Amino acid sequence: MSKWKKELNLILVLLLVAVLTACGSTSETTSSEQAGAETEVSSQELTIGQINWAENIAVTNMWKAILEDKGYNVKLTVLDMGVMMKSLETGNLDANLEVWLPVQDANYLEEYQDTVNFSESTWFDNAKVGLVVPTYLTDVNSVEDLNIHKELFNKAIVGFDPGAGTMEVTEQLIEDYNLEFELLPSSEPAMLSSIEKAIENEEPIVAPLWSPHSAFSQFELKFLEDPQNTFGGVEKIHHATRHGFKEDYPEVSEWFNNWKMDDQQIGELINYVESAEDPLSGAKKWIEENQELVDQWVK
Repeated sequence: MSKWKKELNLILVLLLVAVLTACGSTSETTSSEQAGAETEVSSQELTIGQINWAENIAVTNMWKAILEDKGYNVKLTVLDMGVMMKSLETGNLDANLEVWLPVQDANYLEEYQDTVNFSESTWFDNAKVGLVVPTYLTDVNSVEDLNIHKELFNKAIVGFDPGAGTMEVTEQLIEDYNLEFELLPSSEPAMLSSIEKAIENEEPIVAPLWSPHSAFSQFELKFLEDPQNTFGGVEKIHHATRHGFKEDYPEVSEWFNNWKMDDQQIGELINYVESAEDPLSGAKKWIEENQELVDQWVK
């Protein structure tokens, strides 16, 4: 073979190697880019605040299950209401799924309306808040009856989380009615335990409570009439998000706005969550049995 043919063959070999290398590099880059894109989609993280209230534990775990099924990574962070709203303001939290308006959480709306997004949409439209007593207390039917029977209750209203909107409204109620009572803060589980113990022994107890709540299916309770309407009438439950959430998660923002539940649906969800080994598995079971409803939210 002549010298020039050898040189030509060498050039062709080098060109072929270069082409194959380029193709391999392009393919490798494309695969890497695709992997990166997939990672970006599947690793979207959301942080949702959770309060240790029965309905809040239920709906936060429900949305964790729904969103993780859609490829999101959801972290639930347990906070009290005041810290939760501040965390939304600073952007350390993405969403709070439970804001009661127009009365119970009006103070938070007033304080954070310029720095937090409060949804116009509501997911529950028939909520009620007030003081409750066991139904066997037949002589106590109104807030105005409490002072007459103050010794019966040891002048105490058994409350829950300090800083909760309902606790602040209860303090206002004590002032409005000149009640000679002290509001005792604790936690929701502690308050429910006190209610259960009192009912087991048919003893008197008065506490602030709200509907929807599983307590009304467990115990025979009645709301006290509130002639001055301090607790307000019908409450509606909204959600709130940090500024920029809608732009960062437009799909999830739309799903939250589509979300609607009635008394039966939220009651069943709470029961599933409370009776399961863990809240998330209970929420998943409820979702399986209510997939058609959930599909209406995430369409």
